[in-house]
Amino acid sequence: MSWLAVVLDVDAAFAESLSDALLESGALAVDVADAAAGGADERPLYMEAGAAPAMLWPRQRLKALFERHAELEALIPQALRASGVPTHTPYRVEAVDEHDWVRASQREFTPIRVSSRLWIVPSWHSPPDSQAINIVLDPGLAFGTGTHATTRLCLGWLEAHVQGGESVLDFGCGSGILAVAALKLGASRVRAVDIDEQALLAARHNAMQNRVEDRFVATADAGEDPAQLVVANILAHPLIVLAPLLTRLTAAGGRIALSGILAAQADEVRAAYASGFVIDELAHEEGWTMLGGIRNSNDG
Repeated sequence: MSWLAVVLDVDAAFAESLSDALLESGALAVDVADAAAGGADERPLYMEAGAAPAMLWPRQRLKALFERHAELEALIPQALRASGVPTHTPYRVEAVDEHDWVRASQREFTPIRVSSRLWIVPSWHSPPDSQAINIVLDPGLAFGTGTHATTRLCLGWLEAHVQGGESVLDFGCGSGILAVAALKLGASRVRAVDIDEQALLAARHNAMQNRVEDRFVATADAGEDPAQLVVANILAHPLIVLAPLLTRLTAAGGRIALSGILAAQADEVRAAYASGFVIDELAHEEGWTMLGGIRNSNDG
C-alpha cells in the first residue's frame, strides 16, 4: 500500500487549527516543522516544559498523510476554509511508498563510540569491541540514545568519576542510559528517577538487557536518600527550580553533573547551585554546556 502526503506552509497562528481540520478531513497524521528548515532563516528550537505554542517557528510546514485514494481536490480546500486559511494557499502532493519502517529505523541507530572503553550498542547489533564496556540500548519513547550532545557529556562525566562502589542518582533518567552506564562502570547501586511512566518502563527494560537490574531502582519518587554521584540531564529551567532538591539529594562531599543547559544559560544555573556546591567543571559540546561540582560539607 502507498499513501499521499500533502505539504503546505502557513503562518504559525493557523498551524494548530489547520492540523485539526486536516485530521477531521481524513488525514492519518500531520507533521509540523520549520518552513525555513535547511535555509538561512532556519531557527533551531529547544523547547522547555510549559513553553507556549507561540514560541514555535513563525512559518510552519505541515505535512499531512492521506490514503492513496483520498479526494484531495475537495478535502484540502475544505480544511483550509474550516481553519481560516485562504483557499488559494499553495500546496503540493507527494507519493509516499510502502516502507519497512522498522528496518529503516534500525539502520539509523548504529553503535556509538563514547570513548576508548565505552560503547552504546543497539540490541540488534553485535558489539564492535567485545572487550569494551558495551551499553545495550533499545531506542524507544524515552529520551536518551547517546546521540545527543547532552547525553554524551554526562557519559564522559560518569566515566571520569565512577571509580567503583558509589551510589548514583540519575534524575530525569529517560531511557536509563546514564544509570546503566554508571552500573557498568562500577557503581554499587543506582536510583533512576523520572515522572514519565514510559521512561521508567524503558529504563527498566534497558537495565534488564544489560543485566544490571539487581542494583537498579526506577522510580517516580526521588526519596530523601543522598547519593555520592548525582547526574541530571534535563533543561536549564527545571534544573534551576530543582536546585534545593538536588542539593539535598547529593551527599556531603559528593559530586553533581548538570546537563541540558545551553551555553547562554550556564551562569544562571551555576548561580542556583552556588550555595551548595563548588562548581569546578565546565564542558561544552555542540552549543550545550555541562556543569559539574562538589557538594559542600556543610548545609550551605
